[in-house]
Amino acid sequence: MQISQLKRREFISLLAGTAVTWPLAAQAQRPAIPVVGFLRNSTFEGSTRLLSSLRQGLKEAGYVEGQNLLVEYRFSENRFDRMPALAADLVRRQCAVIIAGGNAAALAAKAATVTIPIVFVTGDDPINIGLVKSLARPGGNVTGIFIYAGGDLESKHLELLREVAPKTAVLGVLVNPVSAEAKFQVTRAETAARALGLRILILNASSENDFDTVFAALSQHQVAALLIAGDALFTGEVNRLVALTARHGIPAIYFQREFAVAGGLMSYGPSLTEAYREAGTYIRKILNGEKTAELPVLQPTKFELVINLKTAKALGLDLPWILEQRADEVIE
Repeated sequence: MQISQLKRREFISLLAGTAVTWPLAAQAQRPAIPVVGFLRNSTFEGSTRLLSSLRQGLKEAGYVEGQNLLVEYRFSENRFDRMPALAADLVRRQCAVIIAGGNAAALAAKAATVTIPIVFVTGDDPINIGLVKSLARPGGNVTGIFIYAGGDLESKHLELLREVAPKTAVLGVLVNPVSAEAKFQVTRAETAARALGLRILILNASSENDFDTVFAALSQHQVAALLIAGDALFTGEVNRLVALTARHGIPAIYFQREFAVAGGLMSYGPSLTEAYREAGTYIRKILNGEKTAELPVLQPTKFELVINLKTAKALGLDLPWILEQRADEVIE
């Protein structure tokens, strides 16, 4: 009887141990959900449309946030000095991939890790700013989407401004002089202006503190229309720049749709939402084991012209009918 009871106790103990072991073994065999980091020099509220496009790209790649993928969001609130700490935090989180929106985010992420794959979305030449070795074979742990519009973007902007304000004698071009792209933007603008028979005034703003001085110079030099060149500084100050152009009554063209939505006259450039969708689809390749060093940097295939008719009326502009017909989107 004692032997039987002993065997019974051993059997129960074995059964209890097995009951605990089975779920632990099953849990160990279950694949871990990958964590993707997202870093951008903006606010969450200012990025909702781009995040929607990113999630669409992830969905097309077979990933649904909260189901088979987690996303850790970090926003610098338009403070570049916060970027290194935020990037380091994502590295500590051991993200499988980091998506970096803008050159500041991409450079901060690259400085923070040489092992975690980084997918950037930037308008600055990734070779010139040191993100990749080449567009075809980036090398290292960084690749992404270069929203470059080609060498004729400034020319297209000036053409559109001339259509809107045909009697304008002088056009202003606002650049960030500390940007790696500034000298190329100025050269292209000057070349385009000569070809179109226009006079331009180059204006510089390296921080938001320069904006008031810039717009005072516009009035002083009787600049009647303004081209705001692509730069992360200007992207982070959409509302302020739009408000300044409205206050000074200056027709302006911008490089991203967000400016026209915020009340700017018009924008023309690569579709930023499409770029973020493509970033989402690129994640699958990396999570499937493809080497970032061999994934080519993608370039945009979709461009969009957006016109804000309400702003045009406020400025007293009678836009050509054909220009409205060419627009991809008209905001009324």
